[in-house]
Amino acid sequence: MYTTVNENGILNNYATEPQVYCAEYPAIWEQRKYVLQSVFATLIVTTLILVSFSVS
Repeated sequence: MYTTVNENGILNNYATEPQVYCAEYPAIWEQRKYVLQSVFATLIVTTLILVSFSVS
């Protein structure tokens, strides 16, 4: 952590900056995994909505 002190003795702390990198396009198997996760998430949300309507 980088720290400076001004003339009044007040400390200023600065976080260390992370290494910057360019994102890479996901591989085909990662894309399939994302599709599978979205299908499961859609099923869960749909089930919760249907249960809430049936209970009320």
